[in-house]
Amino acid sequence: MSDLRLRPRRALLLSLLALCTGAAAPAVAADAYPDKPIRLIVPYPPGGATDVIGRVLAQELTGALGQSVIVENRAGAAGNIGADQVAKAQPDGYTLLMGALTSHSINAALYRGRVTYDVEKSFAPVSIVGTVPLVFVVNPSVQANDLKQLIALAKSRPGYVTMASAGNGSPQHLAGEMFKRTAGVDILHVPYKGSGPAMTDLMGGQVLSMIETVPASQASIKAGKLRALAVTSAQRVEALPEVPTAAEAGLPGFEVSSMFGIVAPAGTPAPVIERLNGELKKILAKPAVKASLLNQGAIAEWTSPADAGARVSAELARWTKVIDEAGVKPE
Repeated sequence: MSDLRLRPRRALLLSLLALCTGAAAPAVAADAYPDKPIRLIVPYPPGGATDVIGRVLAQELTGALGQSVIVENRAGAAGNIGADQVAKAQPDGYTLLMGALTSHSINAALYRGRVTYDVEKSFAPVSIVGTVPLVFVVNPSVQANDLKQLIALAKSRPGYVTMASAGNGSPQHLAGEMFKRTAGVDILHVPYKGSGPAMTDLMGGQVLSMIETVPASQASIKAGKLRALAVTSAQRVEALPEVPTAAEAGLPGFEVSSMFGIVAPAGTPAPVIERLNGELKKILAKPAVKASLLNQGAIAEWTSPADAGARVSAELARWTKVIDEAGVKPE
């Protein structure tokens, strides 16, 4: 057979070999994963809930994977700088994001056209790792001992009830906007630059109410400086067992929590995602890990990658709707 007749067959064989080699490469890499240290990017400064949760999980993953999982803080732009860094990283499982996924979803909706990554398409979810519930709190001078009375007060005096938040577009602010629409009340939003000054003015009586995270408010509640009316989770919170859920308090369907999770760059091989997810399932079931997260006010939780992705999509849809309906604009 002439060389001219053999050339097409050789080309075909070479093409098939290249395809097979390319398809096998990710599997081989995944089988060996991990064979070097892993970076876990925290897109906020050290010391916050996201950072502490990330450090707890990094330590546990180091032991489980046999390679160091190193936390790197890449703060700035409300978490967008660190998230963008992970979105653009090599999808090999060696750069992960410890994300405040509720805040990232809010940012994606609030800063449309300005966020440089797609919260749904730029990442491969690994697992939700925890949620932080919120709680309705009022200054003790407010004539409302439960959520129904607060709603009645707001309806009887439109614009009278002031509601502080940690800032425009924060989860606390948007939870307040959800409350306004769900309960049909007219309340006045008062944004602050962070939870600290908002809580100070709330305890001082300069503002009357707030929907704040349980970790930030529980000490003041227990000291009698604030009155808790309802938590925003589906179940009661262990730290505040006497406080009813919003549904129990007469506001069915009102559930809001800040959600935290680990994600990888989109395109990360499925076996790598599955390995990480499987280790996190075991880690998040440990009583010591649950206790460590609970110290930060976070309730440990594990999900499959598919469920994590669905939860992120649901968060994005929810907050996009709230932002559009309330006309919330970025500062």
